[in-house]
Amino acid sequence: MKKYLFILSILFIGAGFTAAQTNQKIGYVDSQVILTQWSEAIKAQGDLDAITNKWSSQLDSMTQAYQQKANDYQKQVNTMPEDKKLTAQQDLVQLEQTIMNFRKDKFAQGTGEIYKKNDEIFAPIKDKIYNAIGQVAKEEGMNFIFDKSGDIILLYADSAFDVTYKVLDKLKRGS
Repeated sequence: MKKYLFILSILFIGAGFTAAQTNQKIGYVDSQVILTQWSEAIKAQGDLDAITNKWSSQLDSMTQAYQQKANDYQKQVNTMPEDKKLTAQQDLVQLEQTIMNFRKDKFAQGTGEIYKKNDEIFAPIKDKIYNAIGQVAKEEGMNFIFDKSGDIILLYADSAFDVTYKVLDKLKRGS
């Protein structure tokens, strides 16, 4: 974080000296507004949500099956012969391992399939957004455009420099 603040400080100091010599034009967008109002982004999020819901339902079903088997085992453990106890315990351990592997494969932070699907589904959306931002920046003669909803902290922004709706309009018109 300190590294980013240092770099931003250097950029703004450099931009201050440059701005004194030339007219710098800076704008910003709110990518969350674009992602929640642009139909292609809304559809992409719906597709991702559908996949997540499907996998969550599968995980819930597997967990319920495990819980039912564990309950059945607990009810019958005192009357089971030793070989059946051992088999039931092994089945429970195997089912628990299956559940943990499924959860890891689908939802593990950064490596789960849901993150790969997110990248796959949103890559074309991001490309279109970046292209539209680039076009609006050129049309408006802007040197920089920040995302006010991103990691870069934008402490103050005059709404006169907000180009979110121009970018959104360009995306909706498909130009």
